[in-house]
Amino acid sequence: MSHIDSITTGTSVLVMAEGDDVAVALRDLQPEETLPVGDGLLTVTTLIPSGHKIALTDLDVGATVHKYGQSIGVATAPISRGEQVHSHNIGMDLAARTHEFGTVHTELPVPTARRTFDGYRRADGRAGTRNYIAILTTVNCSGTTAKLIADRFRGGALDGFENVDGVIALTHQSGCGLVLESEGAQVLLRTLNGYASHPNIAGVLMLSLGCEMTPTSLVLAEGALPSDTVVESLSIQETGGMRNTVAAGVEKILALAEQINNRHREPIDISELVLGLNCGGSDGYSGITANPALGWASDVLVAHGGTSVLAETPEIYGAEHLLTARATTPAVGHKLIDRIDWWETYIHANGGTMDNNPSPGNKAGGISTILEKSLGAVAKAGHADLAAVYEYAEPIDTRGLGFMDTPGYDPVSVTGLVAGGATVVVFTTGRGSVFGCKPTPSIKVGTNTELFLRQGDDIDIDAGRIADGNATVDEVGAEILEMIIAVASGTQTVSEEFDVGQEEFVPWHIGAVT
Repeated sequence: MSHIDSITTGTSVLVMAEGDDVAVALRDLQPEETLPVGDGLLTVTTLIPSGHKIALTDLDVGATVHKYGQSIGVATAPISRGEQVHSHNIGMDLAARTHEFGTVHTELPVPTARRTFDGYRRADGRAGTRNYIAILTTVNCSGTTAKLIADRFRGGALDGFENVDGVIALTHQSGCGLVLESEGAQVLLRTLNGYASHPNIAGVLMLSLGCEMTPTSLVLAEGALPSDTVVESLSIQETGGMRNTVAAGVEKILALAEQINNRHREPIDISELVLGLNCGGSDGYSGITANPALGWASDVLVAHGGTSVLAETPEIYGAEHLLTARATTPAVGHKLIDRIDWWETYIHANGGTMDNNPSPGNKAGGISTILEKSLGAVAKAGHADLAAVYEYAEPIDTRGLGFMDTPGYDPVSVTGLVAGGATVVVFTTGRGSVFGCKPTPSIKVGTNTELFLRQGDDIDIDAGRIADGNATVDEVGAEILEMIIAVASGTQTVSEEFDVGQEEFVPWHIGAVT
């Protein structure tokens, strides 16, 4: 796959790789315009919106259409040079992909100087970037009570606890009416345990109803939490109902705050960071600007000995061969293929196909097929070798680049990454997103400057400057890395300033409810 370093100011179209059949419009192109492309001229025959694709050659029905040097689909109608290429004339390429394992290795540059962030060292050796108290619910039935308790700590209620970042109620839609031995129940328990033991959470109030199928004892299994995580528990039924439980919960939270307020930040090598990579509301610029820039930052973190984890299995579908080729061992590559196979079966059983993704918003932004979307999404992972593949919410325990099997739905995907141990998330968006997550800060990177100007209060970094010709991928990547370090040290993201992130705790729900 190509790596776009810089774009000359005033460039109208961008060819991503030699031999591509399409180019990306970097502005709205009008019919009858003549554009310089390569050594020749290209006449535009139809309106091409910014971020969408223009044909560089005539294509017959059934012809493979290439972008990024890879297939993004096949022509479903005759396509003329200069015409728009989109979902009206391109469809899914069903040809089987060839998977190689461990054939591509990138030697990342060795850092000349060590970098540190100011974080919280936990008793199990891990490093946190925040110091939260979490009200963790065992079942949906205790969700409202948890939120009532957390609401008491909004505003200035924690002004006397300068080292406590907040109180969050982590509620969900499950916890009962399920078989404990089922895959769905095990995913839920793994997620809850991942949050309870998370290095960004120093205090936990476990809140149950009292008769659910996921008891507190399974979430707080012996030895599962760091020894310095302070834990309290309440049962609504045993405490005497909601009103009594809210009052008791407020007292317990105050006691937890007293204990964890004496935790202080200290310099920690950035090799201790665990970075979650995610995207939402992608557009035609995602694979050109924000995602490659994030890939640059990810590579530098990995070169420092840190950990970076890609996710969203349905959104790397069709590009997974680029990852298997980078696998450090055949077993790592085959585990990724196993997850792809699982998804194909899962989607088929539910009456869909993998090309149900992209979304209407993705298509409005210029993405035509899941293959095109996936090729742009994989750019977030940079060029590092793939060292590990994780199931949803599985503990992230291998340094380097990893992949976690999650859905593409943003809150569910990031919930899995955080449960696995991600301490910072970078989230790229082209259509616009107000996403945030707690207890892990989420840095949002916009793919185009128009989005940043329109929705700048929700975006931390404008990567659209790459397409505008005002910055290179490396320059924006370096900016992302600096913000990762600053945010890990306590600087708030825009979503944190808006207090966004509590409602975005959404564990993946799999299986039947009885």
